[in-house]
Amino acid sequence: MIIGVPSESCPEECRVSVVPAGAASLIKAGHEVLVESGAGLSAGFSDDEYRNNGAQLVENVQQLFQKAEFLFLVRAAGAAGIGSPGFVQYLQPGQGVIAFLNPLAELPPNLELARRGVNAFALELIPRISRAQSMDALSSMASLAGYKGVLLAANALPKIFPLM
Repeated sequence: MIIGVPSESCPEECRVSVVPAGAASLIKAGHEVLVESGAGLSAGFSDDEYRNNGAQLVENVQQLFQKAEFLFLVRAAGAAGIGSPGFVQYLQPGQGVIAFLNPLAELPPNLELARRGVNAFALELIPRISRAQSMDALSSMASLAGYKGVLLAANALPKIFPLM
């Protein structure tokens, strides 16, 4: 399978859907990974890191969408944000998208995915059960937000903050 990793279209998004080590794991599993040049920069990953882990870099996002069978994104369709340029215009029938989609609150962008014949998988709708724990994006993001919150609070505290 050919997996595409485009840059995020939401301006305030600084995550990337596949990190270089994840690309290596996908390639080891027999997949081809195409990464838009610069897709990982806001998350702290250079193009060279992706290249060194076996991913192919693609300069033109339209080319990436033409070649990829599945697209991995952090936020897409309804979750991409108001005024976000999005990517729906590049999708083809039969392609797959795995991302946060916000299908329950932002119906029109998600209906457009269906109209185009795109197979969309909303990460926030994966059941939060033991069997699906490895795919539970909500818990992992909540955990990261908790860590970040504690670090921000510790930084704002005017005295020593023992990390126990």
